[in-house]
Parts: sequence; C-alpha cells; structure tokens
Amino acid sequence: MTAADAAFSGSVPELYERFMVPLIFDPYSEDLIKRIVQRTPARVLELAAGTGAVTRKMMLKLPSDTVIIATDLNQAMIDQARKQCKAANIEWQQCNAMDLPFPGASFDVVVCQFGVMFFPDKAHAFAEARRVLKPGGTFLFNVWDTLQANEFACTINEALAKLFPFDPPGFMARTPHGYNDPAVIRRDLEAAGFRNIEHTVLAARSHAPSARIPATAYCQGTPWRGEIEARGDLTEATTAAECALQRRYGNGIIEGQIQALVFTCVA
Repeated sequence: MTAADAAFSGSVPELYERFMVPLIFDPYSEDLIKRIVQRTPARVLELAAGTGAVTRKMMLKLPSDTVIIATDLNQAMIDQARKQCKAANIEWQQCNAMDLPFPGASFDVVVCQFGVMFFPDKAHAFAEARRVLKPGGTFLFNVWDTLQANEFACTINEALAKLFPFDPPGFMARTPHGYNDPAVIRRDLEAAGFRNIEHTVLAARSHAPSARIPATAYCQGTPWRGEIEARGDLTEATTAAECALQRRYGNGIIEGQIQALVFTCVA
C-alpha cells in the first residue's frame, strides 16, 4: 500500500458516502450487523469506519446502552461520518489501527468493514485488535475478493488501463482487491494470536440507475482519483469508465456481481 492509497480527502469522503456506500457497501454491512447482534456486545470498537455505513446500522440494531467507538485513520472520513450520525452512544475518534489508544481487554467485539487491506502490517494491526479484545471476544471483518469477481471495479480497471496504457493506475488491484488469499489472511491472524478462525465467501449484486453512478463512484470517490489526476483528466477518465460499463451492461439500470470474504475469529 502507498500513501496515496490512504488518501480519502477533499471531496472524496462526500462522494464515497453518496455513491460507494449504497453501491457496494450496504449489503456487506447488513451481514456484519447480523453477526455483531448475535454476540450481544456491551462495547464495540470499529476500525476503518469510513463514513459510518456499519456504524449507523449498529446504532439501529444494538441496544441504546451499547458503547460504540468508531475510528478511522482519516479525519475527513470521520468528519463526514459525524455529519451523518450524531447518536449519543457513538464516539467518533481519529486513530491509527496500528497503534490503538485503548487499554487491553476493553471491547467485546472489534469490527472492520473493508479496511484491513489498507493496514501496512496486517499481522501487527490484528495483534492490536486482539490486545483490546476481552478474552473470548470476537474480531469480525471482511475483505474484497479478487478484482475479477467484482465486475464493476474490474470493468473500470480495464478501461483505465486502456486510457493510460503506459502507466495504468493500479490502486484498485493493489489495495482494495489485493488481500484476498484466505491462507495468507489466516496466517496473519494466527500470528496475531487469534483462534477459531472461520471465513465465508459472500457474493451479492451491485445495482445502479445508470453507468454514470459507478463510474463516478470509483473514479472520483476513492483514492483511485489521485492516481487518475496524476496521469490525466478526471472527467475524461470518468467518461471512459462510464462508456466501458455501458458497453458491457447497456444503458439504463445496470447490475453486476460483487464478492467478498468474511472472517470471524476469537481472541
């Protein structure tokens, strides 16, 4: 992962919340919430909370006296999340998952939606999650499967590679879809001391009213944007992505497969 991969700044947080959350994150937040509710936690720590897709659902599904601390490395994402949700039992906090500012054994559940791929040292971040979990506490997280198993992202990646053939922007393949080998993930979790490690592959469908929506979401609402702008015109790239999606899925409402791996393990 490069520094640019973690660059959720400028208008990216707003576009991320507006387009990316309903496009690909909502189905998986529903899955994580079901798993969290089953464990009836009193205290939950969320890592890489982004703009709060999971956090808001926790507020609705968990008892009102559940303590939820939602964190993210990027203050701009926390600021956007706070605009969306100001519940009394949610504490928004900027912090680094590599060095959590919480005492050991202080949470029943640690949850992370599509964030561990951004951690520079996964095993170390997992060890931090285990440290702050109570004995027997649960770590829940998901990661994207391969780029080829996620159709909109793959189609746009191919379009950008054609637009910038001599220096294709590799963010999506490198980071969001770059940590999906169950054996590697299990090894990192075991190195951190976790046990009872399980994972499932979860496929879903991504829907959009037009090809313009995912084109804008991916090109302008993620750190892909910085790579695109470093190489050329953002509007041209967004249009190229839109045209590629239209060629594959047609005009009007479109849908494509998304696929992730969901992990649960015990401290």
